[in-house]
Amino acid sequence: MRQFFKYVLATITGVLVLGLIATVLLVGLLVGLASSDKTVTVAKDSVLELKLDKPIGERAFNNPLPGFIGGQASSIGLDELKAAIRRAKTDGDIKGIFLNLELVQGGMASLEEVRHELLEFKKGGKFVVSYADAQSEKSYYLASVADKLYLNPQGTLEFNGLSSEPTYYKGLFDKLGVQVQIFRVGSFKSAVEPYFRTSMSDSARLQTSSFLNSLNNAMLADVAASRKIAPARLKVISDSMLVHNAADAKRLQLVTDLGYYDQATDYMKGKLGLEKDAKLSLVDLSNYVNGDEDDDNSSSNKIAVIYADGDIVTGKGGNESIGSTRFAEAIRKARLDDKVKAVVLRVNSPGGSSLASDIIYREVMLTKKVKPIIASMSDVAASGGYFIAMGCDTIVAHPTTITGSIGVFGVLPNIGPFLSDKIGITTDRVTTGKFSDFPTITRALTPFEQQQFQQEINRIYADFTTKAAAGRNMPVERLRRFASGRVWSGTEAKARGLVDVLGSFDDALRIAARRAKLKEGDYRIQKLPYQKSFAENLFSSFNEEARLRAVKAEMGPLYPMFEQYKKLSEIRGAQARLPFELNVQ
Repeated sequence: MRQFFKYVLATITGVLVLGLIATVLLVGLLVGLASSDKTVTVAKDSVLELKLDKPIGERAFNNPLPGFIGGQASSIGLDELKAAIRRAKTDGDIKGIFLNLELVQGGMASLEEVRHELLEFKKGGKFVVSYADAQSEKSYYLASVADKLYLNPQGTLEFNGLSSEPTYYKGLFDKLGVQVQIFRVGSFKSAVEPYFRTSMSDSARLQTSSFLNSLNNAMLADVAASRKIAPARLKVISDSMLVHNAADAKRLQLVTDLGYYDQATDYMKGKLGLEKDAKLSLVDLSNYVNGDEDDDNSSSNKIAVIYADGDIVTGKGGNESIGSTRFAEAIRKARLDDKVKAVVLRVNSPGGSSLASDIIYREVMLTKKVKPIIASMSDVAASGGYFIAMGCDTIVAHPTTITGSIGVFGVLPNIGPFLSDKIGITTDRVTTGKFSDFPTITRALTPFEQQQFQQEINRIYADFTTKAAAGRNMPVERLRRFASGRVWSGTEAKARGLVDVLGSFDDALRIAARRAKLKEGDYRIQKLPYQKSFAENLFSSFNEEARLRAVKAEMGPLYPMFEQYKKLSEIRGAQARLPFELNVQ
């Protein structure tokens, strides 16, 4: 009886706790939704503060409950960020922008777009001030547009060039007894190198060095123009690592002032004619974005912007992946909508499933027959990301876009030795035919099976390059000289005919409008595909988030390796994916 009452009490307590949590969630959700409809009031003589402390993605996740359950949105939307800067340029109450930066998390092409908007903002006669306790290469690239650059006197500024450091897992797999069977086309298709090598191949080193130097040169050119320092001088400063501390940065004129946060804000008060003891009105980016008004353009004409951001996968995918079904439907919707006069396909993807890429490519080609479709490449549009873009009328890329990687690979792990030798698990099989269990991960493939697998990879590569050559209007033999899985910067790709125009998303939008014979202001933007709302994600992802947190906490620094193993185990069929996990820093 005592145990009975204990269990009853525990059950009642659990129900009450769950009820309380549900009530808090519901109240918070309603309050957040109500507050999200409020117009944000901007005080006179305000400064828009851009504290870019979250990753910059193509589209932000719309979180009506900032600060509630996990904080604000997990990413900053590039389009929302640019819109906020544009709005601030014409907002009479906003007098300047304060870049409060440290470790900016964004690709070079995304930062290039933000820099452009900041430069346009300054043309309106308003000021830009930056401050950092410590500054990374990317954050300095963004901050270099500022009129005043404050760096903490005890802080640091990283200005020593770009690097890429892939991680290799062959040693780990050898110890575990996992045999990785590799199938690929192209000497530059190094996406699979981490699984069977312990270091870069010569071809991987060559292509990485080439596009990294191209990106670095583009960055130095932009910084040189903003700071009025010769590019050759900046190259010497970077290559010789002459910046060791804040005093070096000031002496070399990379920053204008050594000072603390309060000194940066005091300077802005002075610009606004305020006393030092007055309060500076800083407007938070998230509030300013949430308070932004919807597009009131009444034109019936639309340009559909389809955001393809993430890995390319079969099926519907999610907000952080490019699902073939979901994106084919989005392109089809834009094609069949008579009010949509043109389409811009915004691509930020390292690739993924070859099959999924081809499904999306087919919809691009069908759309091309009836209305203009323009590709706008963001930070990365490589391999499968290039595949879905290559059929567009015009391909627009940034000089710092990472693209190309026209190649295919397949990976099939054999975990049989790991199961039997390491943890004592064995398998057996019964089949109705000689190849009924093909493909399998519990035994090595026979030479015949390997040959069949490789032939399929070769066939898909031939299809990829043939379609790419047709889209680029060049002989397939010529295109294949730039293929073999090799990665290029946007500048390098333009020189080889893989892209048409070096420019921004806005350039792609203007090209689309011109091709559709639309005048400026005579169209509205329709963003596709549909994104789940905050509430939908909130209630559908609790279990997954809890599981991931538990795994991360348990594995600690080994979690990135677990992620790689998980990706390897989830690879299905031929892949058109960027070489290795590229992290430019």
